[in-house]
Amino acid sequence: MLLKGKVFKFKDDINTDWIISGRYKFSITDMKELSRHLFEDIRPGFYNEIIPSKSIIAAGSNFGMGSSREQAPWVIKEAGVLCVVAKSFARIFYRNAFNIGLALIEADTDDILEADNVLVDLAKGKIKKGNKVVSDFKPWGSFEKELIESGGIFNYLDKHKGFGV
Repeated sequence: MLLKGKVFKFKDDINTDWIISGRYKFSITDMKELSRHLFEDIRPGFYNEIIPSKSIIAAGSNFGMGSSREQAPWVIKEAGVLCVVAKSFARIFYRNAFNIGLALIEADTDDILEADNVLVDLAKGKIKKGNKVVSDFKPWGSFEKELIESGGIFNYLDKHKGFGV
């Protein structure tokens, strides 16, 4: 599985309230509509910068810290972001993201810059800018690949008829 896109770079410790402000938690329930407010408190107009299916978020450590609200990974996915590459993820955010089918990659992001065009090779565990490898990561196993390709845990379980995989 190859993911290609333009990078949008964020710092360390991006919390779920910065991903999607808590003020929308109960007033907007449609995820597509909610995604229009993605990162608006720290990067106004970010939603309009995204190129659906051709955008990648790169960040530092502890991406998705804070609450366990599933809206945070949902709005990233609904906005059309292909994946999030970060040095590390908050545990609950990591689980919620894979459950809804948002691809996350733990890798060194120091050499990945704003507006870079990168190729993320999930099978080989490489992130490239042009022909240059800028980061290595542990390649995904078949379960992670199939979970993301299925669109999340519910679709995966439906495909495999529940837990009797």
